[in-house]
Amino acid sequence: MICPFCEKDNDKVIDSRASEAGRVIRRRRECVACSKRFTTYERIEHTSRLMVVKRDGSRVPFDAERVLAGVINACGKRPVADSTKRRLVEEVEEELSREFEREVDSSVIGERVMRSLREIDGIAYIRFATEHLRMDTIEEIKNELEDLTNRPKSGKDQQELFKRGGSSAPRPA
Repeated sequence: MICPFCEKDNDKVIDSRASEAGRVIRRRRECVACSKRFTTYERIEHTSRLMVVKRDGSRVPFDAERVLAGVINACGKRPVADSTKRRLVEEVEEELSREFEREVDSSVIGERVMRSLREIDGIAYIRFATEHLRMDTIEEIKNELEDLTNRPKSGKDQQELFKRGGSSAPRPA
């Protein structure tokens, strides 16, 4: 590993431990040349890249950092810990990797992020939803706020009974 201080490639590992629930290895290193210490992290690199189908039909590789940037923007100065934001993105990424082999619609990613943000912080949820759902009027935002207020929070592993945007269930006669 190249030292970030003296840029020499001569270091030793002082300490290694699992981090982020075992998904990351944190290594504390010391440069032999300049004796400064620094930390490195090892993460799994996903080799099968999930492609995102954007609204305009174009396809781009899934980028967790872009999703995180959207979450950070939505949270703004809200009291949401950085670890919570990162965990949200990791959980969404894991869900998508389990459910989709090659391609996923950008709207699906947005819906997953919205669902998680709704449970974490209502203001961050509304900020994200106004962009994702392309709310253009105060009336649309007001309706979403009313829905947010009236809808009970779901449990973490609870299945959604009704999907947004109407139901395909038959109506009573």
